Amino acid sequence: QESMHAYAANVYTTVIEELMKGKQRKFIAVEQEFFRLWWDMVATDTQKQQVHQLLQEGRLEFVIGGQVMHDEAVTLIDDQILQLTEGHGFLYETFGFRPQFSWHVDPFGASATTPTLFALAGFNAHLISRIDYDLKADMQKNKKLQFVWQGSPSLSERQEIFTHVMDQYSYCTPSQLPFSNRSGFFWNGFATFPDPPKDGVYPNMSLPVTDANLHLYAQTMVANIKQRAAWFQTGDVLWPWGCDKQFFNASVQYSNMDLLVDYINEHSGEFGVTVQYATVSDYFQAVYSRNLTWETRDSQDFLPYSTEPFQAWTGFYTSRSTLKGIARRASSLLYAGESFFTQYVWKHPEGSVCKCKALKQLQSLRWAVSEVQHHDGITGTESPKVKDMYMNNLMYGMLNVKKLMASIIFDVNNAKKNGEVSSSVYTKNSGKPDVDQYVVVYNPLAWNITTFVTVSVSNEAVSVYDELGHSVPAQVQSSVESQSTYDLYILVAISGLSYRKYSIKPVNGKQSAFIGRSIKYERRDLTRADQQSPRLFPVVNSCYQIVFDQNTNLMHSITQRETNQTVQFTQEFLEYHVNGDTTKGPISDNYLFAPNASAVPVSKAVGLEVMSGNLMTEIRQYFYSNVTSQDYIYAVYTRLYSVPEGYDGELLCHRIEQEYSVGPLELNREAVLRTSTNLNTRQLLYTDNNGYQMQKRPFKAYVNNTVARNYYPMVQTAYIEDDTTRLMLLAERAHGVSSQGNGQVEVMLHRRLWNNLQWNLNNSLTLNDSSVVHPVIWLILGTKTVTNTLYRTSGLALEHRPVVMFGALSGDKPKQNSVHDSPVTVPPSLHLQTLSIPGWRYSSDHAEQVRTIRRGKQKESDADFSRVLLRIRHLYEVGEDPVLSQPVMVDLKSLLKGLGSVMAVEERSLTGTWDVNTLERWKWKTAQYPGKRLFNSTETSEDYIVTVHPKEIRTFFVYFQVQ
Repeated sequence: QESMHAYAANVYTTVIEELMKGKQRKFIAVEQEFFRLWWDMVATDTQKQQVHQLLQEGRLEFVIGGQVMHDEAVTLIDDQILQLTEGHGFLYETFGFRPQFSWHVDPFGASATTPTLFALAGFNAHLISRIDYDLKADMQKNKKLQFVWQGSPSLSERQEIFTHVMDQYSYCTPSQLPFSNRSGFFWNGFATFPDPPKDGVYPNMSLPVTDANLHLYAQTMVANIKQRAAWFQTGDVLWPWGCDKQFFNASVQYSNMDLLVDYINEHSGEFGVTVQYATVSDYFQAVYSRNLTWETRDSQDFLPYSTEPFQAWTGFYTSRSTLKGIARRASSLLYAGESFFTQYVWKHPEGSVCKCKALKQLQSLRWAVSEVQHHDGITGTESPKVKDMYMNNLMYGMLNVKKLMASIIFDVNNAKKNGEVSSSVYTKNSGKPDVDQYVVVYNPLAWNITTFVTVSVSNEAVSVYDELGHSVPAQVQSSVESQSTYDLYILVAISGLSYRKYSIKPVNGKQSAFIGRSIKYERRDLTRADQQSPRLFPVVNSCYQIVFDQNTNLMHSITQRETNQTVQFTQEFLEYHVNGDTTKGPISDNYLFAPNASAVPVSKAVGLEVMSGNLMTEIRQYFYSNVTSQDYIYAVYTRLYSVPEGYDGELLCHRIEQEYSVGPLELNREAVLRTSTNLNTRQLLYTDNNGYQMQKRPFKAYVNNTVARNYYPMVQTAYIEDDTTRLMLLAERAHGVSSQGNGQVEVMLHRRLWNNLQWNLNNSLTLNDSSVVHPVIWLILGTKTVTNTLYRTSGLALEHRPVVMFGALSGDKPKQNSVHDSPVTVPPSLHLQTLSIPGWRYSSDHAEQVRTIRRGKQKESDADFSRVLLRIRHLYEVGEDPVLSQPVMVDLKSLLKGLGSVMAVEERSLTGTWDVNTLERWKWKTAQYPGKRLFNSTETSEDYIVTVHPKEIRTFFVYFQVQ
């Protein structure tokens, strides 16, 4: 909002005005969140008409076209797709416009998922800038800044995309003028906050172009163009004019540039250069028409990113861990709410929940989850008040979706109006002991799941029953967090996209829930532990035996029971001490990680408590700075589950769940959990790109900053392995992760920093984060074969834990309804990635959509509830698993029969704006494919049967018969 007021609204207002004044002028714009705020709140009817005209003439061009320019390192693929779809839907509905080029100039490093997503969205070329400084210098020298990128090893050339890396000047105009001590090319100066200056005079306005300096100005520009031309293979040079927060006074910008452009072109014989205003599309069209043969790049990404020897941008992988956690929780709740609402609309056409209001509730969370994907959002690289805005928007959207889900349950069950349902997703709700509580649990995944949900109760004498009054396995034990409440773990088995109801009743005498019993071990002094021989005790379920040493209260080893393989296994918390004073050397900040030395162990004493019961054992370890400390700074709660006969416990049994409590930290400390094993990993680490695909991360030695430059983002998954055994880590929020030694993996859990870099101070960018964070990581240990079949489904089970809603029942039983009448289930190698009602009003037929818009016939009508958006993703790579990597046939009619009778299916591009049968992307010539060809998409479905190949993401519009 402040940016809109200070400059952003003026960018659109003045640029549109200036473009109308000169046919040669052009402009590109990216983020739809700003544009939509201007369009909805500021633009006049005349300006709106002009935008339509400029888009048609190709003089205004939207590139990327998502709500934001998303971060690439710490975002989840689902959320990247959401924010792109959100922006593209608006652009297509409003203008019939579909972006075909990217401008990903500012994210800190480049993921290999991004080129694949942009290819799937129908883009013809991709543009990036921030990659390692030494790598960029090398590519520049060898004219290799342009290539055809095959981001996915499985989709390879089918979804490859031409990629342009910006040269060393990046995306801003070089402003130095050799003939003046004033800057050049930034004639409107710099934006001021919070208000634009009253007199219109901005700071640092560049030297205006005059008759006296015109030739010198032109020489400066031409010299820079020629320097850049030497780094590329064609004679076309992309010369970006602008930077962050520019063009808020477009008239002074264009009037100066017009003089330069005209002058250079009038003297092109002398300069050897012609220049023109261009869009990204113009530039790539020029390069494409040269018909050159390009090198291909495989699926290796460009992470991490360093800007100079002591500037590794690996701190933001962990910065503001709470925001990262809430952003993912919000995304997961949105995913559940979308499928819950979609089913309601089609299964209960007579329902009383207002659909328009419901869509607004969902949209509030779509917007909040989209905007936080910004490269200064979920990254944690914003000022505290902007972080608070993201948090408030996420919390508001989550509250809306919880209300919506509760009102749907009410409506479907015709509950009496005096009942209350409050959805408290992932949070623990203390029930009233005298009232029967009921819990509604929704499984948002399209598989059958068996897992535990946790509810807070005020009494340990309780029983749990399902809808039919049958007793349900449960365990109750004293809570970690509070002395007065108990944690009730309920074992739930729920089919795909379905919900179940459980009632929790206080009991007198007859006990149904198992009670977890506590054994407390005395606090151990780690400094003296070496002198004693270990005193070991095991904790066991059907998959693992975890052994602890009573001398240290630390983990000692884990045996995988299926193979009887034992791995030595210890965990400790360490802290990197970092510098915040720029006069004393490199600093750590929101972006950068610059450790002074190796990490230091934080704790000299460990306390231990073991809660054991029939269904679960929880090992609580507390880490103190010394034997006499009152308070711990770190804790780990490790949970091992045992599943009774008759339940499918494979996923539950194989996961070792760990929840950490970290903080508040001291200033300029970065906290890591280091897990050390005797696996001979040769210091090779694997981490994921955006929860979509894995990257190999060999340890690299550098002259400087080796620790920080070997940190990588873990969005969902990381693992280490030797020839036989693999240790997988699955996360519910992003973290920095590294392997600093053979057999080791360390995860950065939290950071608290302060520094005096002037730029950071000006922008309130210090990370004095005094919070306590509670991240969760699931560990899976086993053979490669076993972990391969488990980790993708487990990662999604952690991401999309069941949604738990609470209500109080005064005597009346919930009505028996068709809770599990029609589950939606896909095979285990597939994931139902989206099932939603977007509400867009655009026509699927492009010609018709364009006609409607040109005739000005778009009705401000209600949202369209008849179109359902469905996405299905194949989770496996080619050749990764003998069974799970096979193509899978899906009958869409039968998959969705529970929602109604499918009348029509249209296959669409990733964000829905193209019919795949008409989408023809440019095919750039490569040595592999010397013929130039246009790309046509995958085969379409006959009779609603679709074959999904490894790593494909297929997008459909589905229409049901109206009941």
